[in-house]
Amino acid sequence: MELINGGICAAKGFTAGGIHCGIRKNKTKRDLALIFSEKKASAAAVYTTNLVKGAPLAVTKMHLMDGKAQAVICNSGNANTCNADGIEVAQKMAELTAEELGINKEDIVVASTGVIGQPLDITPIKEGLPALKNALGDNNSAEAAEGIMTTDTVKKEVAVSFEIGGVTCKIGGIAKGSGMIHPNMATMLVFITSDVAIAPEMLQKALSSDIQNTFNMVSVDGDTSTNDMVCVLANGMAGNKEITEEGEAFDTFMKALNTVTVHLCRMIAGDGEGATKLLECRVTGASDEKIAKTVAKSVICSSLTKAAMFGADANWGRVLCAIGYSGADVDVTKVDVSFESAKGTIPVCKDGSGIEFSEEKAKEILLEKEIIINVGLNSGEASSTAWGCDLTYEYVKINGDYRT
Repeated sequence: MELINGGICAAKGFTAGGIHCGIRKNKTKRDLALIFSEKKASAAAVYTTNLVKGAPLAVTKMHLMDGKAQAVICNSGNANTCNADGIEVAQKMAELTAEELGINKEDIVVASTGVIGQPLDITPIKEGLPALKNALGDNNSAEAAEGIMTTDTVKKEVAVSFEIGGVTCKIGGIAKGSGMIHPNMATMLVFITSDVAIAPEMLQKALSSDIQNTFNMVSVDGDTSTNDMVCVLANGMAGNKEITEEGEAFDTFMKALNTVTVHLCRMIAGDGEGATKLLECRVTGASDEKIAKTVAKSVICSSLTKAAMFGADANWGRVLCAIGYSGADVDVTKVDVSFESAKGTIPVCKDGSGIEFSEEKAKEILLEKEIIINVGLNSGEASSTAWGCDLTYEYVKINGDYRT
């Protein structure tokens, strides 16, 4: 397994592009992205659990009923959610994209992200599609990644190379996500491409399994988005024997997929709105995985813990508090807590009680950009990891005038 460049264009047969078409007022920011596969691909997706869902999700679900797709069209700046003509606009996006690419509209994945409750004018998309098609290239993952960004401050892309049955295969992805990020799929937009040959049902199985320990373990602000999804396209152009059942080849694909998704999870959490630090909570010694996940999520979602990390305050009591109200069956008299970063590790709690530690050393550790909160439950062998970010003044500023 090797990290490589290329993002969503790393896999054979995939091109991408991104342009500014006029949805966003800032002409320096791309607001329309396209991903295209030379051949029709196996497709799988998971969607937000929010009862309020964006119109593009409904259209994409219909299009993926046959487990196939060939392109992804996504705009930023407007979520196309809670609009009377939302479905019509999303369908029109697919139709126009299909016409431009010369493929069937049912093979188009449609996505939108941005402000909720404002009508999406199809005109700039229609007028921009010819330029977007011309912008397609096999080295343009970054342009597509920029086209799906909203309040993100950095582009998020990654790719890996690996072998299945002696055949070199690749998988890559781009993501957007900075606010409205909270567990329960999906909480962001993630597009993943691969040249692996894999049956649609096995691709869906791989994705549905992977998200339980990756994207469902990310939280920035506790708000579950209305629009977002994770979608994977695999076009088979690597030439491996098609994966149609579980086994060594499927396990290798799962490992590669997980490598990509974990990298994207960390990027999303670290780029939370207003964030200055990436937080990672590692829970070990749980009696079962469900308890480990529940505890890890609770700690990473705790506003008080997030605020303490922003201030580099080793307030371990807030971690213990989050464990206590998590609902997990935990013996708090066995809980150990330590903080870790590139500057070292410092234990702050043993068997549910405070221990002496150097506040100066703790401050030094917590001033780093990436912080690990280690929680030892000492009650079993199960473990889990969750990702989040600190809570800053800037988060309130960004969301105080997000719409205006």
